[in-house]
Amino acid sequence: MSDVPRHHAAPRPARLRPLDVARVGAIGLHTRPARAALSALGIAIGIAAMIAVVGITASSRLELQQRLDRFGTNILTVTPGVDFNGEDAVLPEEAVRMVARISDVEQVSATGAVDAAVYRNDNVPKGNTNAIAVLAARTDLRAPVDASLAAGTWFNSATERAPVVVLGATSARHLGLHAPGPDVRVWLGEQWFTVIGILAPIALTPELNTAVFVGWTAARDRLGFDGHTTTVYARIAPHAVDEVRAKLGRTVNPERPNEVRVERPSDALRVKEATDRTFSALLLGLGAVALLVGGVGVANTMVISVLERRGEIGWRRALGATKGQIRIQFLTEALLLSALGGLGGLVLGVAVTTGYALTQGWPVSVPGTAQAGAVLVTILIGAVAGLYPAIRAARLSPTEALTVA
Repeated sequence: MSDVPRHHAAPRPARLRPLDVARVGAIGLHTRPARAALSALGIAIGIAAMIAVVGITASSRLELQQRLDRFGTNILTVTPGVDFNGEDAVLPEEAVRMVARISDVEQVSATGAVDAAVYRNDNVPKGNTNAIAVLAARTDLRAPVDASLAAGTWFNSATERAPVVVLGATSARHLGLHAPGPDVRVWLGEQWFTVIGILAPIALTPELNTAVFVGWTAARDRLGFDGHTTTVYARIAPHAVDEVRAKLGRTVNPERPNEVRVERPSDALRVKEATDRTFSALLLGLGAVALLVGGVGVANTMVISVLERRGEIGWRRALGATKGQIRIQFLTEALLLSALGGLGGLVLGVAVTTGYALTQGWPVSVPGTAQAGAVLVTILIGAVAGLYPAIRAARLSPTEALTVA
């Protein structure tokens, strides 16, 4: 036999299974739970803020779309503008009849401003009107504006001549009235008028919510109404809205179309939506700042963890752990820490969105893309925050780590 010594191959380091990696990475979280919770809180606040902003914005947009689908975007209003002298113009008396002649106009009606004040009773000081407008209304007003009654009745051919009123939803609340009746009256134009109805809130024409309506004939005979229309409400066939809108001014006042203002109430809602989007972008920016602060907190926690656990790192290296395994341990710990905050933030953000939407009467909508984005952002923050501490831990030699420890 040969006496030449045999050279044995160096043993290969044991491979860590995914479950082992998770267990090793969770060591720091178990040993310092308070610190881990506080670090995860920063991530949770940022994720919750971003989820809540996106969720509330999406819920608001969904509610707006449902409102537009329910009430339609085919209502146009015609009001007087100003003349060449800068003074308020007046719509012609035949404005409603002329608009009704347009073939694509499905329904049309009007209101007229009445120079009178309304009070709960005759003891209320003059001027305390709560900004309630008094409007003369035609009997067919409800159809084009899609107004429904919360209680009572609307005007008919008989009651539109009588001293009776119908209240808008907001004006009824300001006057402290919740139901009509023969004994329920308001002091209007130095006279008593009986309340026969209260309207439900109107979405697309909110100016009607703060009004008290009087029959057209009663307003003229009892309150000195001059009979001039101040607002025409027209519901147009959906396919012809833009076409009718372009010619309404010339139809209402052929001689001075520039003195007629034509508007689409649903446009105001879309402007509001655009404003909400801008505000949401600002809030998303603040959420991103909170998320960045949370990521810095995780990185700081991991750096401190490496400094405090140099003895552990030295023993693991002495027992055969490779640099790669040390890197994976601390990178996994940072990922778990971020995931803990991300999961908590996701739950909190959905809860805030749900609670706020329900209090506003909105449908709840938390886009799946936002939730998926929150998960991806959490993973990215954990990876970035844990990368440097993991590399630093792997660079420690067993001798240096055990000597310092």
